[in-house]
Amino acid sequence: MLPLICLDVDGTLVGSAGEPTPELWEAAERARGRGQRLTLCTARLAAGPTRAWAERLDPDGWHVFHTGAARWKPSSAQVRTVPLPVGALEACTAVAAAQGWVVESYSWDDYVVDSDDPLAVAHAGLLGLPHRRRPVDDLADDVVRVQFVVTAADAEAAIAAAPAGTAASAATSPIMPGAVFVSVTAERVSKADGVAAVADDLGVPLSDVMMVGDGHNDLSAVEAVGWGVAMGNAEPALRDAARLVVADVDEDGAAQAIDASAGLGG
Repeated sequence: MLPLICLDVDGTLVGSAGEPTPELWEAAERARGRGQRLTLCTARLAAGPTRAWAERLDPDGWHVFHTGAARWKPSSAQVRTVPLPVGALEACTAVAAAQGWVVESYSWDDYVVDSDDPLAVAHAGLLGLPHRRRPVDDLADDVVRVQFVVTAADAEAAIAAAPAGTAASAATSPIMPGAVFVSVTAERVSKADGVAAVADDLGVPLSDVMMVGDGHNDLSAVEAVGWGVAMGNAEPALRDAARLVVADVDEDGAAQAIDASAGLGG
């Protein structure tokens, strides 16, 4: 049995229905009953439905947000963050203005976007949060991530626009087909680092960790753990890197992976 299971959100935990299925929650409950820990590992912020899903998945576990730039433990309210380096926010804002891209700025549990672009409005809906234009000064805590919300045609350019001292990764969602979410964080931040930190807190070797994902920003974590799992809808590079491939997100592949973890490992 693997002691730690890490799960991406968009395209893994959540499919076209916009929320986890009853089958997923039942699989998670079985895992907790076996003594396994479950960790949400997402580029999303710790707010709205996503925060509630993390707490329901495992209230006593650590959960990874912002592609590894923030971790939160619901039962103790502990938060650990890695802020963006000085100047990165301003650089990203400037390139977004020049290119006409939507740019969002995030603290660990809040975000702002100063745009009424349809992509900005749709993304707020995806997150289950109200859309309203706000300046970055509205954020009470450190900015840990900037995100470009772009069309697929602009995704490569948005990734390349990450300033010095940062790292960029891309994600998609079945709820917003055609949109790409390009996260910019401090350069030492990744889902792999977030998963490693959670495993270290639990005293679990990475060889006994499962990571389930579907996209570009899951690749580092899938490669880092002993049991990388690709969803049936995963990008080709992720499928190639994974040790296991499960069903599509809309066919409860994540629940399948959780159940399979009971028979894996030492």
